Amino acid sequence: MEVLREARAQLAELTGMTAESVSSFEQTEEGWVLEVEVLELERVPDTMSLMASYQVELDAEGQLTGYRRARRYERGRADSRGGR
Repeated sequence: MEVLREARAQLAELTGMTAESVSSFEQTEEGWVLEVEVLELERVPDTMSLMASYQVELDAEGQLTGYRRARRYERGRADSRGGR
């Protein structure tokens, strides 16, 4: 759990955006790969806020080694990507 908290904190510090949740994580030979949901643009009503999923890579010690935005979406929209 500490790895997940630290990854969210590192991503938030680098991007300046709020990391809201970790939607998936997987341990690899090199460390960890996570998908983190981030609030990119807050709107009113909240269901119109712009969210993004970021793929975050960590080394075996839990240090962020890279990240990329995988997709953007409005918070209130149903996911049409087959569960991803």
